[in-house]
Amino acid sequence: MRPILMVAAAAALAGCGVIYNSPQVGRGFAGDDTAVRVVPITPQTVLAANRSAYQPKQLPAAFSQTAGTSAATGPGLGALPPPIFRPEDRPGELALRVPPEAQERPYRIGVGDVLLLATPTGSSVEQLSGLLAAQNSRQGYTVQDDGAIAVPDVGRISVSGMTVPEAEDRVFQRLVEAQIDPTFSLEIAEFNSSRVSLGGAVSNPGVIPITLTPLYLEEALANAGGVTAQDVDYASVRIYRDGQIYQIPVNDLYASDQLRRIKLLKGDAIFVDDTYDLAQAQAYFEEVITRSQLQQTARTQALAELNSAVGFQRAALAEQRGNFTARQSLGAEQPDFVYLAGEVQTQSRFAMPYENDTTLADALYEQGGYSNQTGNSRQIYVLRGSADPRDFSAVTAWHLDATNAANFVLATRFELRPNDVIFVAEQPVTRWNRAISQIPPAILNPVNRAVNDT
Repeated sequence: MRPILMVAAAAALAGCGVIYNSPQVGRGFAGDDTAVRVVPITPQTVLAANRSAYQPKQLPAAFSQTAGTSAATGPGLGALPPPIFRPEDRPGELALRVPPEAQERPYRIGVGDVLLLATPTGSSVEQLSGLLAAQNSRQGYTVQDDGAIAVPDVGRISVSGMTVPEAEDRVFQRLVEAQIDPTFSLEIAEFNSSRVSLGGAVSNPGVIPITLTPLYLEEALANAGGVTAQDVDYASVRIYRDGQIYQIPVNDLYASDQLRRIKLLKGDAIFVDDTYDLAQAQAYFEEVITRSQLQQTARTQALAELNSAVGFQRAALAEQRGNFTARQSLGAEQPDFVYLAGEVQTQSRFAMPYENDTTLADALYEQGGYSNQTGNSRQIYVLRGSADPRDFSAVTAWHLDATNAANFVLATRFELRPNDVIFVAEQPVTRWNRAISQIPPAILNPVNRAVNDT
């Protein structure tokens, strides 16, 4: 009888917390009457809990940027343009950087253009019968590498760099000098010297000539079949001009008449990028430079300028990312934390990820979950104080009863907030075992002997 009384006394002491005190969800802080509101986690309360305002911490902009150009300078480069992305931009935002406005200038004849000279001819059967579309003798002349056209009985006439009226004056003088009737008209039949390359996320990439009328960005895109990017939020039109890269987000382009009317210049390369990765645009620009300047000594310098501009920005981004990582390792950049207590596998704090929401299931099972032997699946709580750090008047205990395994689905939808505490209570038998383990052996040994004797 005496051993039974001793066991009963031990159980009573355990129950009243004399031998063993275990954490549990109670009224509030020691010595005050803070209210603890217990709210069952249900589909409806999950929606209510998730409505509380919270913005996950963002990584620095350098982690979302791709290499562009920077304000650094290098030998022979001159001042480079400002970065495509600004540090104050939110990650994932495409910055707008527009090329300088081009002045209105008349078209100038260049190497490769085909000039058409039309001179009057006498009547013929073909002309009178309407079999010919024109009553002039029309002959095309290609501007050669030396900038001249070769006209029979006249010789070579230098016209490169001239406007059409200037070229007409030059041809007129040479015809007079050759004692040939100077009655003629001159026009450009093929525009091959002033062209714009266009590639990337367009229907028909290729080369578009600049004619006597200005070529604007919207016309170039339309001639290429339009932008085919699926997600315009991350699509941009990048323009490479004179060793510098400019960027126009597609959303901004569609919203602005002024951006659509950007005048393009000879040698511009346009790349519609839908991957938010400058590597593809760089490869395209290099191809354009290689093709258009293959026989020019400036090709090497142009490629070096592009690679240097991209390299400067890549180095700057790497330095910014490295500085942030170093600050993190030294504790200067702290993420938001959630704390795990009670019968979890590891009592610890869980760092909430950057730029993403965290759920109860994420934090609980990232740290190994809770103990099935000692943890009470009926009593899983998320303890949350007031959003005001000065307010200790109330604590909400969001209660998940996981005895029904289907309720774990709610844990994958329940969003956590910084400084939440995940608490798993202990099993009643766990409390008993721990209380018994603290009773001195001198008390328990007679009990054990009595049990064995029976």
